[in-house]
Amino acid sequence: MSWTTPADLRAQVQKRWNQGILLRNLVEPADLFPLRLMLKGPSSTDMSERFEAVREWVRDLQSQAKVDSKRSYRLTWRTIRHRVIGSNALPDEAWVDTPEDAFGLIGNTREVLRFADIVDETRTRMPSLLPWLARYPLRGLALADDWSGLLNIAAWLHAHPRPGIYLRQVDLPGLHSKFIERHRAVLSELLDYVLPGQAIDTSVTGTSNFLLRYGFREKPLRVRFRLLDPGQALFLGGTDQDITITQDAFARLYPAASQVFITENEVNFLAFPALADSMVVFGAGYGFDMLAQAEWLENKVLYYWGDIDTHGFAILDQLRSHMPHVVSFLMDKETLIAHREQWGVEPSPTLRELTRLTPEERGVYDDIRWQRLQNDFCVRLEQERIAFGWLLRALDKAETTLPNSLTPP
Repeated sequence: MSWTTPADLRAQVQKRWNQGILLRNLVEPADLFPLRLMLKGPSSTDMSERFEAVREWVRDLQSQAKVDSKRSYRLTWRTIRHRVIGSNALPDEAWVDTPEDAFGLIGNTREVLRFADIVDETRTRMPSLLPWLARYPLRGLALADDWSGLLNIAAWLHAHPRPGIYLRQVDLPGLHSKFIERHRAVLSELLDYVLPGQAIDTSVTGTSNFLLRYGFREKPLRVRFRLLDPGQALFLGGTDQDITITQDAFARLYPAASQVFITENEVNFLAFPALADSMVVFGAGYGFDMLAQAEWLENKVLYYWGDIDTHGFAILDQLRSHMPHVVSFLMDKETLIAHREQWGVEPSPTLRELTRLTPEERGVYDDIRWQRLQNDFCVRLEQERIAFGWLLRALDKAETTLPNSLTPP
């Protein structure tokens, strides 16, 4: 039987709730009510062949219909005249007359009252956010407990555009930086509605760039390095020179070391042996912003030591976009073949073209990405799996031999 039931009528109203249509009407009233619902009833044939079922269907609809002040649907009727059973009145249309009837029908009256409070507060304090509530009413309802705090932050930033302070320094009663960090995504949307154009850096997007976009201070990038030559130690005492400083301080450092090694593995970084006139920097995968300001690196012999896999060469390629003179270290075919027993499987290799590799590097990269070394997978040799003696021999060579394309600083 495909006749419309009271549950079907409630489902039609619930669908409009799920689409945000009913709550949106509280922000931007539209001509929604009275709302006609789809009602499919028995045919003339059903009346004669299934009369008792039709009567039960009518009673069921009537039992849930609006009576006096009950919030539900209203039925209109039509008369069917049948040559056998005579004239009978059947429900013809179902209507929801008011928003209150709709909310009562689906049992969401409490949520509606809460959303109405949000709308009233927004209309009073920050009407420029009403269009956001109209567009995302259900999201607004889900944020009901935090909405006043979000308005406080939006109002504060409107009064203090691009404040140039850390989030921790935002001084609002009852709010803290963790609240702002937790709500960065929705705050980004709200602030774009509220703030003037000059207060927003539109060149950066995404929650990870929230601080930059709205003018807060970011935690400074830090660089970790070790001076490998005891004669060039920055501090007295003979202790291991494992140092972490800000990006700005690193840019002004200009150490005496003429050779700089960048390695991606922390254990390799820590175990890197003493080496005359040299230092080692702990790398950061695909991110080299921490090194970008250190112009003195352009005058150093610069080595990059990454995994021998497709992403290791991709990182090398990216680093050369900042520092074209960088030379790969222990990323050659001889090293790869000598450590065959240490090969692993690269789970998500990159296959894109890398334009800044040397012919020798490209050969290894192509062998890996096109699976020439192993038929069914791309091999990888992680840098920490290379024998320590192999590293020492390579460093002895680096200490006495500079790359052909470079001259000593």
